[in-house]
Formats: sequence, structure tokens, C-alpha cells
Amino acid sequence: MAVPAHTPHPGPARALPLREARTRLTQLVSMAELTDTVTLLTRDGDPRPIAAIVPAAAARSAAQARADADRVAQVTAGWARRLDELHRHSSLRHAAELRAVTTALAEVWAELERRVAPGSDPGLARLRAAHADLLAG
Repeated sequence: MAVPAHTPHPGPARALPLREARTRLTQLVSMAELTDTVTLLTRDGDPRPIAAIVPAAAARSAAQARADADRVAQVTAGWARRLDELHRHSSLRHAAELRAVTTALAEVWAELERRVAPGSDPGLARLRAAHADLLAG
């Protein structure tokens, strides 16, 4: 009787006689696809393998693997350039917004100093001290 195609613990490649593999080809291909199982095919009565059913990823040639790696490198480099450009643009925009807020705050302090005498309002004195600490730190 045939050995079940699914083994709970994928181990080394299994050898199967060609005659049995013909009757279970669909099952063996599914196992290779889903569980990365490798099945070696032998001639009836000869233990030496003559072919193998392997997952598609394992059958790729070295040239295909290099081409895939080159393509991934190109895509990665493109994304890295795009992210660098976005970061630069964001930094410039942030700096401009920070300058605008700093200028507006300086105008507000100038107007407060013009309207309120220093030391006359303790809450305003605390705000001035906090602002001075913020600018210093």
C-alpha cells in the first residue's frame, strides 16, 4: 500500500517509484507547492533517483535568482529615493512652519509687553519664564 503523501514533519526528500508517482502526481505536486516537500523519483527496483518533484522556488536557476535580486534592489532603491525626497520636503515645510510660529509668538510677546507692565501679572510672568525656558532648552 502507498505511503500517505502528507507527512506532519517535513524531513529529507522522499523517494518514490515512478509507477506510484504517476498515479499520485497531482497529490505530489500539491504537496510540493503547499509544504515545500521534495519527492525524488526512482525507477522501479532501483534506489537511485532519476528526477524530482520540487517546489517552484527551488527550481529557479541561478540567473533567475540574480534577476529577481536585481529587480528587488531596483525597486528598493526607488522607494529609498522617494522616502528621502519626502523626508527632505517634510523637513523644509516643518522648518518654515516653525519660523512662522516663532515670529507670531515674538509679535504676541511684544504686544503683551506694550500693553501689560512687566511684573504686574503673576500668570503672565510664569508664561514669560516658561517661554524663556523653552527657547533656552
